[in-house]
Amino acid sequence: MLFPTTSFAIFFAAVFTASWLLSRFPTRWRLFMTGASYVFYAWWDWRLVWLLAASTIVSQVAALGIHRTYDPGRRRLAMVGGVAGNLALLCGFKYYGFFALSLDNALHGVGLGSALPLVQMTLPVGISFYTFMGISYVVDVYRRDTEPAPWLDFIVYHSFFPHLVAGPIVRARELIPQIQRRRDPRSIDVGGAAYLIWGGLFKKVVLSSFLASAIVDPVFGAPGDHSALEILIAVYAYAVQIYADFSGYTDMAIGVAMLLGFRLPQNFDGPYTARSLREFWRRWHMTLSRWLRDYLYIPLGGSRGSPARTYRNVLITMALGGLWHGAAWTFVAWGLLHGVGLAVGRWRAARGSGSVPPALQRAATFHFVCLGWLLFRADSLHTVGTMLVRLFTAWGPAPAVTPLVLLAVAFGIGVQYIPKGLPERAEAAFARAGTLAQGAALGALLFVFSALGPQGVAPFIYFRF
Repeated sequence: MLFPTTSFAIFFAAVFTASWLLSRFPTRWRLFMTGASYVFYAWWDWRLVWLLAASTIVSQVAALGIHRTYDPGRRRLAMVGGVAGNLALLCGFKYYGFFALSLDNALHGVGLGSALPLVQMTLPVGISFYTFMGISYVVDVYRRDTEPAPWLDFIVYHSFFPHLVAGPIVRARELIPQIQRRRDPRSIDVGGAAYLIWGGLFKKVVLSSFLASAIVDPVFGAPGDHSALEILIAVYAYAVQIYADFSGYTDMAIGVAMLLGFRLPQNFDGPYTARSLREFWRRWHMTLSRWLRDYLYIPLGGSRGSPARTYRNVLITMALGGLWHGAAWTFVAWGLLHGVGLAVGRWRAARGSGSVPPALQRAATFHFVCLGWLLFRADSLHTVGTMLVRLFTAWGPAPAVTPLVLLAVAFGIGVQYIPKGLPERAEAAFARAGTLAQGAALGALLFVFSALGPQGVAPFIYFRF
């Protein structure tokens, strides 16, 4: 079940009502929210619900095992067990086929047979997010940064449906205290929630869907049929598409959680305004960036030690971060590209390189990121090579580059430069616009409207433009 669908509109209307009716009964509310979250997850494929339950049990048993002993060896063993259990679920379902196929190709290249059976597994939705949440919980308990939560509280935290499918990646200390605190429906920020849901729907259903169908999918699907200008604009368009799609969904997740009385962490903050690659990663998928820093980069040694070790740690972190996004060599290459860029940035900073105008810094960072998106979106490294060659050689007409496409790309980038005070004033205007009931009705209307999909909203877009 995804947010911009009629099924979710009906589901959320029921959950919203029942959640607030049960808010005075903590145990009943926890049981209901657990059931609702599992229904939300099972809507996609009920046969894989056991994976979410397994990650929950492994993480909580490991955390309790860590907490109940003071012996350093046993604490470390319990921590390793919890982390390994979650990684086994993630790797088994997401990466087994990738590694088995890669090994098979390598062995065939030297005249040997297959080493592992090639099994096609269905990728469970959200597994990358909830396994990372389980790992962070176990490690935080091990580091004594948080206490193990009661079973029901942890189950709600781990399966809470707004962030279950696509984040944000929420730490236990960010959400569990909110689960344990009594919520008052009169304190709901209806204006802020409606603003996030409306903006998220527009970004995901209108902007992202339009760019995907108008230029991104046709060009990346058959780059040999398109000119250099079409390829260039398609890469820019994909930069806007992936931002609008991902940030739009997480904006909706944050807005839905707000209507239930919860605050989830911000996940995007104008990433294409960044003046360096390091700043970009402080603005793009912020909860993942912090996760990689705290649970991978720092344990590897971080910036402690020699510059060479720091660069190694950056490369390993970003390569694994790329692999987290998808089981393909293009994602590994994307992560390594960003790792090299971050390492070069650190090297330049250490040398005290001369100052560069901010506009040029932003332009250089954006185009480096777009080069990475080319790797991220392409289905193979061969496609990447074809597009790069044609980018400099395939001169000719560009019928796919329409004024509306250019306007959508410019809007998707330009909106990130809006001063921060304006969105807050817009949220305040939403808050003044109506009561809680009106806000809930608006949210339901938006979800139903979004279910029309890009075809349903296209006449509205073209009429307005």
